[in-house]
Amino acid sequence: MSLINTSVKPFKATAFHQGKFVPVSNETIAGKWSVFVFYPADFTFVCPTELADLADRYDEFQKLGVEIYGVSTDTHFAHKAWHDTSDAIRKVKYPLVGDPTATLTRNFEVLIEEEGLALRGTFVVNPEGQIKLCEIHDNGIGRDAGELLRKVKAAQYVASHPGEVCPAKWQEGDKTLKPSLDLVGKI
Repeated sequence: MSLINTSVKPFKATAFHQGKFVPVSNETIAGKWSVFVFYPADFTFVCPTELADLADRYDEFQKLGVEIYGVSTDTHFAHKAWHDTSDAIRKVKYPLVGDPTATLTRNFEVLIEEEGLALRGTFVVNPEGQIKLCEIHDNGIGRDAGELLRKVKAAQYVASHPGEVCPAKWQEGDKTLKPSLDLVGKI
């Protein structure tokens, strides 16, 4: 069963965010757009490249009213240690959520049970707490923050323009489609 259009399950966790440990829960994400980016583990190889790429685009996400949450099954203490020792992770200004019990990772169905690690899962959650985008990668395949930003913009556009949809490669300002009987077979 797909997670699309389902509500984020209740959770409570602790994140390392801007030099502090802060609580994060389904209640703290309510009312705003959120992106959850699950990754296997701190102190690894592809993960810092992805998190740094997101850090480079973080201001653009913030301008859209979007908060990013990096999540792994490490603790918030490990996130702090990684932040303090890695040049790539030092750039991260968004919360790094510790999920040592794998509750959040299980809720989003990205836990590799036998390893206790997460797959590379990306989820866009609307202000009502519904999952609007779900993308899961093999752990050897890194993600692109620019493409995620495009998809967030598309999700926000569709949410604020009922009856319109964004075609492939849609960019902000491009034409959208209004599905109707008249369009059938004409695209």
